[in-house]
Amino acid sequence: MSDTPIRTRIAPSPTGIAHVGTLYIALFNYAFAKQHGGQFIVRIEDTDRNRFVEGAEEVIFEALEWAGIVPDESVVHGGEYGPYRQSERLETYQQYVEQLIEQGDAYYCFCTSERLADMRAAQQAAKQPPKYDRHCLHTYSLEEARQKVAAGEQYVVRLRVPEGKSQWTDMIRGDVEIDHAQIDDQVLLKSDGFPTYHMAVVVDDHLMGITHVMRGEEWISSTPKHLILYEKLGFPVPQYAHMPLLRNTDKSKLSKRKNDVSIVSYRDKGYLPQALLNFLMLLGWSHPDNKEFPISLEEFVRVFDMDRMQKTGPVFDVEKLNWMNGKYLREVLSQTEVAERVQQYLPENYPVENIPLYLPLVLDRMGTLLDFADLTDFFYQDTAIDTDQLLKKGATPELVVQQLQETATALEALPEWKHETIETAVRALQELHTWKKGQYFMMLRLAATGRKATPPLFETIHAIGKERVLGRFADCIETLR
Repeated sequence: MSDTPIRTRIAPSPTGIAHVGTLYIALFNYAFAKQHGGQFIVRIEDTDRNRFVEGAEEVIFEALEWAGIVPDESVVHGGEYGPYRQSERLETYQQYVEQLIEQGDAYYCFCTSERLADMRAAQQAAKQPPKYDRHCLHTYSLEEARQKVAAGEQYVVRLRVPEGKSQWTDMIRGDVEIDHAQIDDQVLLKSDGFPTYHMAVVVDDHLMGITHVMRGEEWISSTPKHLILYEKLGFPVPQYAHMPLLRNTDKSKLSKRKNDVSIVSYRDKGYLPQALLNFLMLLGWSHPDNKEFPISLEEFVRVFDMDRMQKTGPVFDVEKLNWMNGKYLREVLSQTEVAERVQQYLPENYPVENIPLYLPLVLDRMGTLLDFADLTDFFYQDTAIDTDQLLKKGATPELVVQQLQETATALEALPEWKHETIETAVRALQELHTWKKGQYFMMLRLAATGRKATPPLFETIHAIGKERVLGRFADCIETLR
């Protein structure tokens, strides 16, 4: 590692949701920079005006802030290398495009979309790789091309890819070599005057002092274009690390068309930011002590080692995330902290004063904060009880009515409404009448809660409350008669 201050970045595009893959890449960039006392930058790449979505930029920063990945420099946080929004840097890109044209390393292209489509169709028919045929480079001199530009003809500027190969040592993948014969003469400046990603990313990374480019493996094939630009512009080349892409369990790419990939969506579903980060840490990287949980962001920064990154695409297993989030709820946060956090996920009519009573009963079954409302709605909301379910295991209406009446009488007479006294009274009745345990206790669970599966029966009856339980018993009796 050189003495040059480490500077990493992510450069999301405001074209829709804040993708969980962006958080994944940001996490590793953040950790690497912080571990070496460097800076982590967020730059907004908004040069694709056709896909620009109003408000998407704000969502990106909202999502990163929720996750605890705070940049040192950005549109929001400022910094000495701004502007950090590409649409505000157009004159800078134009300057470097002109340099490339003057050097003969880039050229004007006036081909229409129709000509390009015909060219690609012919290449496809001939089973040739789709590449620009350099028609404009061979047809027009630089002087002629500039005359056409001055006359108002629409154009783009293309990179003139030289013969040869690009080679680099990737921090994750080792030595990589790509023949330039595979590389197209990439458009650098579009007809709307905006640079393409390839031009802007090289200029911005250089001018912003980015020392390490850590990005997804889908950019490996583009790296030669960037290396050519670095060479032709006389810029020092940063270190590259191409991270494995997140995959589904079937190994397909994690896609917003098929998956819930929004960071904000995971927040809204009740996942904890520290659990989501812990989960993402272990996708593509392993702890030196083989530790899985809990790994804080501070610990990750301390122990992160690029040598422990894997090359294969990690599986984004939501079941594993649910498991980890549940462990954070039960083993990292206190019940007081969980009780505070669940409140933002509750319906308006929820009896929040009862959260401390309900929470211990359902915490073991919670995967997310949002689960709490679903797991506890029967405590305070009466639902229609399926009386056919009360008659399972050979019970008759007469037997169930008797059981409910005698249970109600016993519970009504209790001096204290505690789960211990409730259990004592109910078990005494069962033994007195030798009612079958399976039938009787399941019937009580259904009559009291409307559900077949609940937290422990007597604690649940206690939490529901005497008045509501006896009222539900009365409703069942009336229906069965």
